Amino acid sequence: MQGIFEVPQGRFRLKRLPERKHESLQAWDAADEYLLHYLAHEDTPAHDASIVILNDSFGALAVALHAYRPVAQSDSFLSQQATLANMRANRLEPNRVGLLDSLSLPEAGIDYLLVKVPKTLALLEYQLHTLRPLLKPDANIIAAGMVKNLPATVWKTLERLIGPTRPSQAIKKARLIFAQLEQNWVLPPNPYPVRYQLENSDWQICNHANVFSRDSLDIGTRFLLQHLPQDSRYRDFIDLGCGNGVVGLMLAKQFPDANIRFVDESFMAVASARENFEAAFAGQHKAEFNVADCLSGFEPDSADCIVCNPPFHQQYAIGDHIAWQMFQQAHQVLRKGGELRIIGNRHLNYHLSLKKLFGNWETVAGNAKFVIIKAFKR
Repeated sequence: MQGIFEVPQGRFRLKRLPERKHESLQAWDAADEYLLHYLAHEDTPAHDASIVILNDSFGALAVALHAYRPVAQSDSFLSQQATLANMRANRLEPNRVGLLDSLSLPEAGIDYLLVKVPKTLALLEYQLHTLRPLLKPDANIIAAGMVKNLPATVWKTLERLIGPTRPSQAIKKARLIFAQLEQNWVLPPNPYPVRYQLENSDWQICNHANVFSRDSLDIGTRFLLQHLPQDSRYRDFIDLGCGNGVVGLMLAKQFPDANIRFVDESFMAVASARENFEAAFAGQHKAEFNVADCLSGFEPDSADCIVCNPPFHQQYAIGDHIAWQMFQQAHQVLRKGGELRIIGNRHLNYHLSLKKLFGNWETVAGNAKFVIIKAFKR
């Protein structure tokens, strides 16, 4: 489903990714509209202004500002694919927007830094650390978000890393925060990536800023590591939604001759997994690393075992559509007799989805919070 996005810069058709039947959510929010109205009526950039956009979920800002040839930086592969799709849907040349992953930097001399405030504050902190040196002295820094997603920590982070801030009034439950670049600011050291010692191992785990549970092993993964697959016949594994890759690391240790594929839609997650794997095995083990939309583009019948901790939210939207896509594609990618093993919160009832897709499911282990389930491709 495509929605019509009407702003002073034009009228555009926009869609979210992944696409769903009967999509009820828009590919933009009131904060996007507020920011674009402000740029049209209060502070219109010069035609040759250098504009950098951060965390543009589905390309609404990039599409609307395409005349400026902006650079859009995101940690989300899906965000980049949505931006390209929405550019094409509006008959705009995709190369009118420069797409950068979260670990790449635009050229220096930024006139406008437009920030959609991300769900993970650490990502914002990392972005401000790395982009501040690239701002012009008179740069315009504007953060936009829904009021409910703008806690005091956002303001404090902007003031600590950029300079004084002032808020707009709230309109349609959205707000803009204007930050003034303080020339004599001394930046504190960039704390990212962070590292911690993985319990019961000699491994130092690297975590880039947008990786879930950066400072320690999360309780769900800890439980999953106690119940990994044991079948010695498995040779091709996929750590789907790999995060920092700890599950794949343990599979590689347990199956020295296996090939492990790490997959996530977060550039920082895959970068963390790659660094952790290379540090642990120093080229002595086979692995592949893929930034991707779940298992889109993977060869059918190419995996023996897929292990997954599915997300139940996409940015601020909660739902099971990502998990359902993972399960569907896992069924296609697994060989006959192959296993999908997942962990999830008990209330999510993933066993119903596995029963529908695989025709079978079995509880591996459970506790008060989590359940581990497996299903086989018959």
